[in-house]
Parts: sequence; structure tokens; C-alpha cells
Amino acid sequence: MDIINTKENNFVRALVESAILIAIGVALSLLKLVELPYGGSITLASMLPVILISYRHGIGWGMTGGLAFSLIQQLLGLKNLGYVTGWQSVLAVILLDYVIAFSLSGLGGIFRKPVRDQALALTLGALLSAVLRFICHVISGATVWAGLSIPTEAALVYSIGYNATYMIPETIILTLVAFYIGSVLDFRHRELQVIRERESIGKNLLIWIGGLVILAGLVFASVMIYSKLQNPETGDFMITGLKDVNWKLVIPVSAGALIAGAVCIFCGAMKKKNAEGNE
Repeated sequence: MDIINTKENNFVRALVESAILIAIGVALSLLKLVELPYGGSITLASMLPVILISYRHGIGWGMTGGLAFSLIQQLLGLKNLGYVTGWQSVLAVILLDYVIAFSLSGLGGIFRKPVRDQALALTLGALLSAVLRFICHVISGATVWAGLSIPTEAALVYSIGYNATYMIPETIILTLVAFYIGSVLDFRHRELQVIRERESIGKNLLIWIGGLVILAGLVFASVMIYSKLQNPETGDFMITGLKDVNWKLVIPVSAGALIAGAVCIFCGAMKKKNAEGNE
């Protein structure tokens, strides 16, 4: 009987926590720092609450919470369905831009077991969630929105560029907040706890360096792309300016920063793991 009651209590706790976190995520999604004219916005880490559900209670709870979050986002973005015609296009927008894109945030807790460092695990989960969402938006833009908000010619390139204009800053904010929250609060226990022990900077030096290198690469790409997306005379958003971006410089520099940063983070995590094992 005690076992049954414990399971029921755990279920109720997970349900209540998930509902609260989803509500917080919706509230954060409404606090838009920037909103693009053809859809997409930069928010205050609105995907993080769903990632926390996944990290605390598992992928199943995370995907369910992500689905609920996606349906609410769809209701808030109903006006976007008026820009497309045909049930196939409407269905594609619902699935790619909302249901699949936001439900995949539920995978954000996948690194809890393989990565012992909570801050790093949450950061990697946030990065994975953002990349998967970005891919969904790119596919939608290159297919459904081609000829509407995105030129038909070279639709894939324009879709990557347009969605990158808000997903890159969104990803930067999301990963930074995830790392900070993961460094301050312990989500691995039944009761939420404040992390009191502070590890020395030396232990996390390579991880911090890797994160800064990736951040520098993302900022560089953002500046190079954004500078070409505004009409110099009117100040209006101009997606066709993507053709003027120096992609031969942006792509290798950004890719190099991502690879170098990932290597630093991996080496730092391994070094930290070995150090903890020897203590």
C-alpha cells in the first residue's frame, strides 16, 4: 500500500510541477524581446521549463509537457495559419512550426545520465532542443512558406538565414540561462535545492572557455547576417539581403568556433570527471 501511495504521490508531484513549468514557459514566450515580421521571435528562454520537466521526470514527461506547450503555442499563433492555403499547408505548419518543433524540447533532459555535471547536461539539452526546433522551422520555411514570406528561388538558403535571425539569439539566451540555472539550483532531488558548494574555476576552466568560444562564433555569425537584413534607407527587414552575406567567411568561422568549443567542453568534462574519480 505504501508503494502504491508513493507512486501516486510521485505522479501528482510530477503533474503539478509540469503544469506550473508549462505555465511559466507560456508566460516567458509572451515576453518577446524581438518579433520578426513573418513569424519567429526571441524570448526569455521560454523552452527551458519544458527542458526542466524532462530533466527532472524523464523523457516521457518531457515529451508530454512539450506537446502541451506546443498546442498552447499553436493557439497563440493561429493567425499564422491564415497566410497559407490548402489543408496540406495548414497541417504542415501546425506540425513543423508548432507541434514537432516545440514537443522536441522534451528531449532536453536526455543528458542527465551520461553527463554528471548538471549545468553542462542542461546546457547540452537546451542546445539540442534549439537545434531540433531550428531544423523544423527550416524545413517548414523551405517548403510551406516558399513563395509567401520566403522567395521560391533558393528557398532552403533563405529559410536557413531567416530562421537563424531569431533562433541564434534564442539559442544563446536559452543555453546561458540553462547553464546558470543548472549551476544554482539542484533539480536532481525530489525537493528542489540550492547548490551550496561552489567548484573552483580551475575545474571548469575548459568548459567555460568552450562555451565562450561557441558564444563568440554565434555572435559573429549573428552580426554578419543581421547587418545585411535591414534596408539602409527605410530600416525595414529585408530577407533578400541574405545574398549579400559573406557566407565564405561566416560558415567556416562559425563552424570552427562550434567545433573548437565542443572539443574544449568535452575535454573539460572528461578532465573534471577524472578529477572527481580520483578524489
